[in-house]
Amino acid sequence: MAKMSNRQVLLSARPNGIPQAEHFNIVETPIPELADREFLVRNEFLSVEPAMRGWVNAVGNYSTPVGIGDVMRAFAAGTIVASRHPGYAEGDKVMGMLGWQQFAVSDGVSITRKVAESDLPLSLSLGVLGLNGATAYFGLLDLGAPRPGDTVVVSTAAGAVGSAVGQIAKLMGCRTVGIAGGPTKTRLCLDEFAYDEAIDYKGDGLVEKLTAVCPRGVDVYFDNTAGAISDAVYAKLAIGARVVVCGTASVSSWDPPPLGPRVERHLLVKRARMSGLLVFDYAHRLDEAIGRLAGWVRDGKLQYREDIEDGIERCPDAIAGLYRGENLGKKLIRIHSG
Repeated sequence: MAKMSNRQVLLSARPNGIPQAEHFNIVETPIPELADREFLVRNEFLSVEPAMRGWVNAVGNYSTPVGIGDVMRAFAAGTIVASRHPGYAEGDKVMGMLGWQQFAVSDGVSITRKVAESDLPLSLSLGVLGLNGATAYFGLLDLGAPRPGDTVVVSTAAGAVGSAVGQIAKLMGCRTVGIAGGPTKTRLCLDEFAYDEAIDYKGDGLVEKLTAVCPRGVDVYFDNTAGAISDAVYAKLAIGARVVVCGTASVSSWDPPPLGPRVERHLLVKRARMSGLLVFDYAHRLDEAIGRLAGWVRDGKLQYREDIEDGIERCPDAIAGLYRGENLGKKLIRIHSG
């Protein structure tokens, strides 16, 4: 096993804001021999997340920044090809924090779950049946607390999280409004993800468009962007609204904080509630979410879109491409190990 080679993507420089291709290097290293209670995973799909921007920046975050010279932190899904661990067998499919690399050695701590849905594509364990789907599930149902008839507004509504939020809201009997960038993504919201309304934030008159499609106000806002989009939605919050803060994709850097309208007065006057969301807080309930999400996928009630590129060489520019809005669906890198 020590003679096998492993291609890895390393963080080579600390970015300030959105990481670019020049912040990464691809290297080839040998795979070490397995110690007792370790196993070797051949990664098949590598995930690309908006949160990876925060994982590599030096500013405060919920996790320690990736070290310079370390393998890029990333979720991946693959197959165990060798094992000296009694709880993991050759042939098991697993998903976890395995990094941007062809092969990963693990003792099980980095594994989020064994993938049991053999009738569904393994790639889904990184998207709608992974932390993206779980984020949508817990964020909407636990924090958004939707009620039948509520108007639910979602930013980045065609993305991996947002598309699931809109569809789950529909399953709960809500009326859904998606905000996305450009005619292709707004059409995707309507045609594939069954939003009742879709707004292109790149056009003029966002507040006027929200007023037209949300005449009774916004009961639940699932916020993936912050910035000007959210400022427009805050002005339309209904009495007792719930705001779920999942991401801040529109803001390239929080140092110094961006200028803009403040939300406190909206929360006060509308007696609204705003909650931050970090899906890792729900790790103990992941099986619940995956079980329901998989059932909806099998029943055709939950649609998904994947944007898959081939080759580990696609990794260095992948995060920047995500923030450029180039993807349509969950961004994944598929790798083929020789």
